[in-house]
Amino acid sequence: MSDLSGKAYLVVGASGALGSRIARLLIDRGAAVTVTGRDADALGRLGEAHAVTADLREPDAGRTVVEAARERHGRLDGVVIAAGVVAFGPFTDIDDDTVDDLVLVDFLAPLRVMRAALPALEPGGVILGISAVVAEKPLANMAVYSAVKAATAALFTAVRSEARRRKVRVVDVRPPHTETGLANRAIAGDPPRLPEGLDPDAVAGRIVEALLGDDTDLPSTAFS
Repeated sequence: MSDLSGKAYLVVGASGALGSRIARLLIDRGAAVTVTGRDADALGRLGEAHAVTADLREPDAGRTVVEAARERHGRLDGVVIAAGVVAFGPFTDIDDDTVDDLVLVDFLAPLRVMRAALPALEPGGVILGISAVVAEKPLANMAVYSAVKAATAALFTAVRSEARRRKVRVVDVRPPHTETGLANRAIAGDPPRLPEGLDPDAVAGRIVEALLGDDTDLPSTAFS
């Protein structure tokens, strides 16, 4: 991959398994990187990065982190949205608080980050969002999560056409099950028995290729 000196990126959800790996790959290639998440200790382990602790459930968090990144680096060339939560269980058992958190983190947060990022990005910039394979194939006992991720994928697809006028590329990424540990941190319910997932290092590497290349859509089949 090319040297990224002089480029600046924001990685949202950088305290997670994929977000932290993506941030590290960008840093290793010379980019200036702002990382954000709720876990300040995890962000601190990305020592070379500019860390901004934020809770994406807050309405102003998206705008705040975008503004912080642009102010810090003087420019913004790309935004990666890697934050997310998951919940399991029968549809009738998912309570309203769980639904609210799924919508806030997995749909409204990407919407707000993207809305703030579009006018802030340099021409030729990119916004990359990580939805999930369930956006392509909704699953029983993950009905609300599947629906929210499908809505997020639809949002990215729709905004892509608008963003072209600003010379910004929008990428939706839908990786298959990956060994990030997210299923074991579900906000509700117990995960089903899952087959062994993909290596998160390999998935992060493919995502960075898409970020730096010319992809606009990365379906689950792109990781096979």
